[in-house]
Amino acid sequence: MKKLVSIIALAAALGACETAGTSSTGGMAASADAAAPAPAAAAWKAKRGPDGVHPDLNGVWQVLNTANYNIEAHPAQSALQLRPGPYVPVPDASVVALGAIGAVPAGVGIVQGDGKIPYTADALALRDENRAKAVELDPEVKCYLPGIPRANYMDKPFQIFHSDKAVFMAYEYAGAVRNVFLADPGEAPVDSWMGQSYGKWDGDTFVIEVTGLLPDTWLDRSGNLHGSTTKVTERWTPTSDHTMRYEATIEDEETYTKPWKIAFNLYKRVGEDAQLQQFKCVEFVEELMYGHLRKNPLPGPALERAKREAEERAREE
Repeated sequence: MKKLVSIIALAAALGACETAGTSSTGGMAASADAAAPAPAAAAWKAKRGPDGVHPDLNGVWQVLNTANYNIEAHPAQSALQLRPGPYVPVPDASVVALGAIGAVPAGVGIVQGDGKIPYTADALALRDENRAKAVELDPEVKCYLPGIPRANYMDKPFQIFHSDKAVFMAYEYAGAVRNVFLADPGEAPVDSWMGQSYGKWDGDTFVIEVTGLLPDTWLDRSGNLHGSTTKVTERWTPTSDHTMRYEATIEDEETYTKPWKIAFNLYKRVGEDAQLQQFKCVEFVEELMYGHLRKNPLPGPALERAKREAEERAREE
């Protein structure tokens, strides 16, 4: 009996030693694995486009920011156009009925550096005048084409089409379009709303120089502006399968004290959202712009304008 107990005890002791040895070895292996450096993740590389060399920019893109309200950082406010109130500014009479729908959402801004546009003194004064009458003066209100760079950060999407020989951009807002020249076209023959675009590749970044822009376009709904000699240099750089970094340097010695830069992210739509809808807004503003010319103008601003113009003609006669 004693002999049997001794054998069992010896077997248990040997088993314990084997288990401990195994655990020790496993622990050493685990420690070694933990100490070994993890393999580096493969660097992301953009899918190649039609030429097999440069990134594929094709697709429907859109921002998720509020830059179209104001490209500089701004808090939320009750309306785009304000008037003095008893204590604080209140919505202008022309927009007060919109309530919260007409309010301005806050934004961190897209102007780089100190976040401020480096206006000359005269240009800053003009910007302030624009802002005080934003609802009356903003070209977007009348459905004029938005210009560059504004078209790229409006709340509506746009689509890039490109092959190895051509690049074309279509915007949902007002049916605006851009045909990007891939060979230097020289000086723009005439200024236009969307300007003249000349593009070339810098590695995986598509660079577009935009000139020949009409000074009538604004940079946002807050009256920020550019002049008649503005040059915009855009840089379009894919950063993932569904994101792209947009940067633009804006130069205009008549309007700014130095060149300045904006930057933001663009997001690629997928699925059934990857298509443009129609927003040809000219017909939406016919009453605003031409309602006073009706034989019998409708009550409201159109009728008031018709009466005012009739009184002015009568005085002149």
